[in-house]
Amino acid sequence: MEEVVRYNYRLRPGSAAQSALLAEWHRCRFLWNEAVHQQKSGNKPTFGTLSKLLTAARAGSAWLREGSQVAQQQTLRTYAQALAQSFTVMGRGRPVFKPRKTTELSLEYTQRGFSLQDGRLVLAKGASIPVVWSRELPSAPTSVRVTRDALGHWYASFVVRRTVNSAPVTEGGIGVDWGVRATATTTDPSFDLPYRGHHARCAAELGRSQRKMARRRRGTRGPQSKGYRRAAREATKLHKKAARQTQHEARVWAKSIVDHHDLIAVEDFMPKFLAKSTMARKAADAAIGATKTELINRGMRAGRKVVLVRPAYTTMTCSRCFARAKQPLELAERTFRCRACGFTFCRDRNAARVILAVAERGHTRVDDVRQFDHLPRVAGGVAVRA
Repeated sequence: MEEVVRYNYRLRPGSAAQSALLAEWHRCRFLWNEAVHQQKSGNKPTFGTLSKLLTAARAGSAWLREGSQVAQQQTLRTYAQALAQSFTVMGRGRPVFKPRKTTELSLEYTQRGFSLQDGRLVLAKGASIPVVWSRELPSAPTSVRVTRDALGHWYASFVVRRTVNSAPVTEGGIGVDWGVRATATTTDPSFDLPYRGHHARCAAELGRSQRKMARRRRGTRGPQSKGYRRAAREATKLHKKAARQTQHEARVWAKSIVDHHDLIAVEDFMPKFLAKSTMARKAADAAIGATKTELINRGMRAGRKVVLVRPAYTTMTCSRCFARAKQPLELAERTFRCRACGFTFCRDRNAARVILAVAERGHTRVDDVRQFDHLPRVAGGVAVRA
């Protein structure tokens, strides 16, 4: 079986290459903002109309002609896809203006916009960048995305095809209930994902860096001092370290779930509302949304049956007799007690068993079960099963 995945590598651009990439990014950001203006003006900026406007703009602007037409077209194509998905995907908003100071750099090139020569990534318009090859590419890449993170590190993400072995044959299913005290509670306690609290462990060190930033901040006028930038870099490193630890544990946990279960019933939990609650910091540290996406993607790529179950009433329903409680449980109540049959069980474990039972019954109502027949297209180029 073949699948389309992304292989990420670290880049080591020199000063000239960095200047060229930054200049290209400003051109692409300008085109994105112009497309946003077209949409807000009442026009219908499809990719075809935007391409025609780009051709006319490049003919009259030497500044745009200095950049790569491939990267500029890919920016407009990404905008058109984002605009179309805002009408079809629930919860997806319209594309917005990209500010210069807060938007992270991202450039995309198709096959005719880049090449690999002597271990270097050669982009259109002559930018040549050394690549840290941590592993070999399984096939010739079809596209590449160049990004820069908050620490100023550069990365290249190649889209390649690779052959994967079929997943081991297994039987049985598992239900997954999301939470904050434990990131994921399953029907089998051996597959639970506990909350590690990586950000909480480095809170003291992070607080010192943030206090340094507050003392050395000059205000809104003029550039910040070198001391402020050093303190900001220290804080960013701590954030990135904790995020990487959480991401690694989520990947290891998702792989263990997929390798041992044929049916994966996942609570279709939207953690967005937690950002406005008192649990916002802990919920952000747990990264429930990223962990859920990782589990779904791995399950679909392995050919497992992944079912998303609506979370309504899963906490109030008994997993033995399926009687529903009349009053919802308070958040502090961690034990579920059924008044119909007297069943007593852990609140989250009971919800996981209900989620699995709903998935096994095979309901077809969209409000109850949302089943994937193919890998969902997620912004950011998640791997797609061929």
